[in-house]
Amino acid sequence: MIVSTKGRYAMRVMIDLAQHNSEGPVPLKQIADRQGISEKYLEAILRALVENKIVSSVRGRDGGYSLSRDPSELTAWEVIFAVEKDFYAVTCLSPGADTCKREKECAILPMWKEFYGVVQDFFGKYTIQDLADGITATI
Repeated sequence: MIVSTKGRYAMRVMIDLAQHNSEGPVPLKQIADRQGISEKYLEAILRALVENKIVSSVRGRDGGYSLSRDPSELTAWEVIFAVEKDFYAVTCLSPGADTCKREKECAILPMWKEFYGVVQDFFGKYTIQDLADGITATI
């Protein structure tokens, strides 16, 4: 389980959109220029965020991207989970995985489930607004 470049860039994009939220839809080129991300790679990231209803897109001359919800309601977990294809510590927990023959007697499955919950809770306590404001959660 590693947060890939796609996941890290998605977080940067979300913070960028939060910081420019009052300006209306933000053109792809502006985000790409500010964040130093290629437009092609950024399109793939934004596509995943739009598909997961985290970001909205508007086509046309005044088009661009904006947050679908208030940044104080969006968590880092939602963003990372939307763009990372497999964010599970073990494959048996990922959706669509074949049922493990040892699942019923697996002594370590509860540990992996707990670990996944800890990761989800950790990223879930950070909102996009908090991160855009430079506020970090207290542990």
